[in-house]
Amino acid sequence: MSNDSFYKNNKSVNPQQRRYYSRFLLAVIAYYLSDMAWAWLYNIGNLDWLYVDTEIYFLLMALGVVLWSHYVVVYLGIKNAFSKFMTIAATVLFVMVIVAIPLNRLWGIMFWFDGEGVYHAGTARDVIFIYQAVFLLMSSVYTLLFASYKSKKQRQRNYTVGLAGMIMLVFVAVQVFFPTYPLYAISYMMGCCLIRTFVIENERDEYREHLEIALERELEQFHELRKAWNLAYKDALTGVKSKLAYAEKRALVDSQITKRTQKGLAVAVMDVNDLKVINDTLGHDVGDEYIKTGCRLICEIFKKSPVYRVGGDEFVAILEGDDYERRETLLATFNREIEKNRQNQGVIIAIGMSAYNPNQDDCYKQIFERADTLMYQRKKELKGQEAG
Repeated sequence: MSNDSFYKNNKSVNPQQRRYYSRFLLAVIAYYLSDMAWAWLYNIGNLDWLYVDTEIYFLLMALGVVLWSHYVVVYLGIKNAFSKFMTIAATVLFVMVIVAIPLNRLWGIMFWFDGEGVYHAGTARDVIFIYQAVFLLMSSVYTLLFASYKSKKQRQRNYTVGLAGMIMLVFVAVQVFFPTYPLYAISYMMGCCLIRTFVIENERDEYREHLEIALERELEQFHELRKAWNLAYKDALTGVKSKLAYAEKRALVDSQITKRTQKGLAVAVMDVNDLKVINDTLGHDVGDEYIKTGCRLICEIFKKSPVYRVGGDEFVAILEGDDYERRETLLATFNREIEKNRQNQGVIIAIGMSAYNPNQDDCYKQIFERADTLMYQRKKELKGQEAG
């Protein structure tokens, strides 16, 4: 037997099975205590307490049979008429003992002690043990016969329960002829050891299997969530951050501005020129490549800043840390690259940048609007250069 059966935080594949098994073990432990007390009282010759302990002995013995039958029915998943037979038969045994105990005080039908304190077995006691032997025989034969019709796991369970029942049957039958021998206690010990070896260990294996399956499912869900996150927070065309990610960043900046914890920050607003013309004349596939080319240029310049695609041809980079400190240099570098592209018929992107001013800005929108205004000014400037 193992005390891990009683720990409430010890998870089981089937909590109902563990509950019935724990109750059965408690009854077995109580029986052992009564049996040890009986041996001690018998040796010292305390007949009054010995008589009471013998009554408790029979009660716990019958209770163990009842709990064993309930456990077997639940553990093997028996849901036919035989399950009712087992529970009713075990209950009848318990009732027999309940009725026999008070009658025994009048006529000694189960046991009595003579004047020298010697224990004598009565007819009712033998009937009770024979009844148990027949009960164990029928339940064991049933579980063993029907084992071949079960799955591998269920077949192993049937064999375990059937073998345990047969072992207990042998010792119970012999106990009829040797009343003072601790054979019933030995039957419990061997039966419980067998159950401990096969049942509880198998439960742990089953739990580990269920845990592995659950972990696999959790891993699959994690991958699905990551895919969903990528779809939600990454722009499908360019791979930069999406409008949803941009909205969350805006909310974070607003919160930090409100709390006066926002440090250096600049917003760069960019717009890819001539996208509509390219889509209309060369097709959307060429237009998509044009957008991706422009996005690569943006990401190359603002390497340490998150870049967001906030519209069809609109991008925003939010500069913090090193990029914020070098914002003017980065802006000049960006415009030089655009000038090269203008001369080489490359992608043209208008940019406007504005830095956060703690004495002026109450929210992100104010920073963005200044940058957006500068971007449109730059866009007109580039258009004028193209016209010229």
